[in-house]
Amino acid sequence: MFRWGILSTAKIGVTAVIPAICNAENSVLSAVASRDLAKARAVADRFGAPHAFGSYDDMLASSDIDGVYIPLPTSQHVEWCLKAAEAGKHVLCEKPISLHASEIAALQRARDTNGVLISEAFMVTYHPQWLKVRELIATGAIGRLRQVQAAFTYFNKDASNMRNQLSLGGGALPDIGVYPTVATRFVTGKEPVRAMATIERDPDFGTDRYASVRADFEDFELTFYVATQLAARQSIAFHGDKGYIEVLAPFNTGKYDHAKITLHDASHGSSTEYNFGNVDHYCLEVEAFARAAQGEDVEVFTLENSVLNQKLIDAVYRAGESGNWETV
Repeated sequence: MFRWGILSTAKIGVTAVIPAICNAENSVLSAVASRDLAKARAVADRFGAPHAFGSYDDMLASSDIDGVYIPLPTSQHVEWCLKAAEAGKHVLCEKPISLHASEIAALQRARDTNGVLISEAFMVTYHPQWLKVRELIATGAIGRLRQVQAAFTYFNKDASNMRNQLSLGGGALPDIGVYPTVATRFVTGKEPVRAMATIERDPDFGTDRYASVRADFEDFELTFYVATQLAARQSIAFHGDKGYIEVLAPFNTGKYDHAKITLHDASHGSSTEYNFGNVDHYCLEVEAFARAAQGEDVEVFTLENSVLNQKLIDAVYRAGESGNWETV
């Protein structure tokens, strides 16, 4: 069994990833760390973990864990990924793993030097609905792909929330803009060459609260908008010359809606639905990561993939400033 340590008691860890670890067939929750030992002990007791630590460093020094999940604020991801790798621990880090593509090279060196796995936690790439979309596009079900359109929004004006704090890596693009980009790249196997964007920042927080993006993949375009101060919405469609694919709840299945994709023909005269039931993509992610960390040949999200995705986000920010196309 792969022994997990959770580095912080952040909400996504407690509500999504720790339950996934507890339900995974090849994993066990061994330890929880927090800068507040009482908080760590409370979460550890709640989920039956035998160990609790009052500092992150103490947990990384422990021989009772094989790897860690890091759900810290984005601005701290690189620092603690490096520390975990140097301690010989495998690392699953919440997205985005870095705010700049150039910072990921240090993680690649740490991975290779210490012989550990470091992976960015894009749970969507483990969900069977996305594997099906990838298959349909690859087999020509919609013909030549020409346009991908997506939206991901929610409303949050809480000044204490890290998503609204620039110093912690807040903003719409780091938090949710990475999903349309990674999903499109995942199912097409293609990379963008340039990007254009309009970005609006909150006058008080300084974070990007709205972004409208156009990314040129040469063979097709990706257009999407993300926002932290609009009514909640998720959608994505892949439009080809022989049909199109709609994904009902692309990024947070079960929260925005259930997992279903619909394949429409060119005339819109018939359609095929694919339903995926109550799939926990966090559990699939945890299981795949544990197998890969233990040496199995399993597809996981690599740091090389992280570099490519963040390069697009970096180009989007530059385009928002310049008002011009920016090379990815």
